[in-house]
Amino acid sequence: MSQLEKRKAEHVKIVAGNAAMDRQRNYFDEIRLTHRALPDLNFAEIDPSVEFLGKKLSFPFVISAMTGGGDPLLKKININLAEAAEAEGVAMGVGSQRILFTEPSSKSSFDLRDVAPNALLLANLGAVQLNEDMTLQHAKDAVDVLKADALCLHLNPLQEAIQPEGDTDFSNLWKKIGEVVQGLEKPVIAKAVGAGISEVDAELLIRAGVKTIDVAGAGGTSWSRVEGERCDDSSLGELFQDWGIPTPLALKALAPLDVELIASGGIRSGIDMAKALILGASICGMARPFLAPAMESAEAVRKVIRRIKREFVTAMFLLGCKNVEALKGNRDLIVK
Repeated sequence: MSQLEKRKAEHVKIVAGNAAMDRQRNYFDEIRLTHRALPDLNFAEIDPSVEFLGKKLSFPFVISAMTGGGDPLLKKININLAEAAEAEGVAMGVGSQRILFTEPSSKSSFDLRDVAPNALLLANLGAVQLNEDMTLQHAKDAVDVLKADALCLHLNPLQEAIQPEGDTDFSNLWKKIGEVVQGLEKPVIAKAVGAGISEVDAELLIRAGVKTIDVAGAGGTSWSRVEGERCDDSSLGELFQDWGIPTPLALKALAPLDVELIASGGIRSGIDMAKALILGASICGMARPFLAPAMESAEAVRKVIRRIKREFVTAMFLLGCKNVEALKGNRDLIVK
């Protein structure tokens, strides 16, 4: 097993086996919504569906990026996630596909289109590798293997700084991202990794041509803490375990900008989803709540998706919102 594949397996083991990796900061709890005792609509007529990147979703949800590789468990996880995403009409992102270019056996864990012929699938590469040995052709290959609808370039300076073998040259990276945006025929999503994206960085990404940003703020899985667990001394990872911009604050800062937003990072319920859309997100993502179910079966993943959807639709009902359009960006729904 290569160092990269070993690291992926270690990530899954640490996140799945240690509840402390999920910080559960509950930043969304600070937002109170206006309950409607007379919602003036029929629950059965609520339509939570949306269109995102040209595909219809049953509700505004994406299973966020987790993993992928040659290890049979990693392949099983991705297949179960893809099968569930297809069945429930939601989007799915895969974990970093960098391993494709060093471990050919990992390809099958990313070749998911036969399992999910209609689902919105998001490819994924680490943006920092554009300052190493990754090129536009690598980005095209990652998209082609997955037959993806878009490519996520993830931005994880905190994780890389803590990681024993991390890549930390982020200089002029926004310009390299711009080259991929210009050269790739699919949309490029800039995605944070649990520490958020600031207004300053969002403006650089917009200058680079990025039209969609996943804020992936602080509040959920701490990748600083995860990488700290892989170090001889975990103190640095623990010190920075709650570093970053909480997802609600990132949404508030970026909502006025000319960019579409995905909300992830600490979202753990349909109520959190409703709040995120009110703050300006178009869709919401979760990862960790699906890891253990995906290790079991596609049906186990589907049960979690259905629960979250029910929570989201219930929140819409109690807010008097018949469709997502009535919810998105409607800050009048927040109790002042």
